[in-house]
Amino acid sequence: MAEPARIPESGRRERVANGDDAPRKDATSSNAASFKRELTAVIPHLRAFARGLCGRPDLADDLVQETLLKAWAAQDRFEPGTSMRAWTFVILRNAYLTDMRRNRFRADYDEVVAERILVAPAGQEAPLHLSDMHRALLTLPPERREALLLVGAGGFSYEEAAQICQCAVGTIKSRVGRARAALAQMIESGQLPRRSGNDVAHDAIMAELDASVQSGA
Repeated sequence: MAEPARIPESGRRERVANGDDAPRKDATSSNAASFKRELTAVIPHLRAFARGLCGRPDLADDLVQETLLKAWAAQDRFEPGTSMRAWTFVILRNAYLTDMRRNRFRADYDEVVAERILVAPAGQEAPLHLSDMHRALLTLPPERREALLLVGAGGFSYEEAAQICQCAVGTIKSRVGRARAALAQMIESGQLPRRSGNDVAHDAIMAELDASVQSGA
């Protein structure tokens, strides 16, 4: 069986001496730097998505860290020119589902809903804070919450969200519609969750979801 073709050591040394490998090294270094810049830019979006999914900042940060490590290790599988955000969201979602199967997050949902959702007096006109919206999201079924986060806050199209969630476009549209209806009903009925602090990046991204839900867009 023939051995794979390879550059003879003498020839390789000659090419290195002549500087023939320099362009390849420069290109590799440039690609790595570009990948790092793109990956860094999506961190706030990953954090917002992770917090919307699992409901706890500490677990969300762990999930984002795991996503970044996996993305960095798999950077050779990322196609330059495609969406870094969509690619990393798939990685994060898969990590989240794996943790769900291990019951890492499952116990937290009921506690969050039971302890943090308060019913305001009927007709009370109180502003809906972004942190209230975040907590209200935790009352939704995971698949609807995920779809609304992707389309409403993440800015993905229905088609892109369907690819990330690996389901039909119609399924995503249905989940988003039902999620928006549930949140709108909560707002209209005066069921406002207790407010808590958020980081600035998360507030900015959740603001898009807040406007989307209240406008019905």
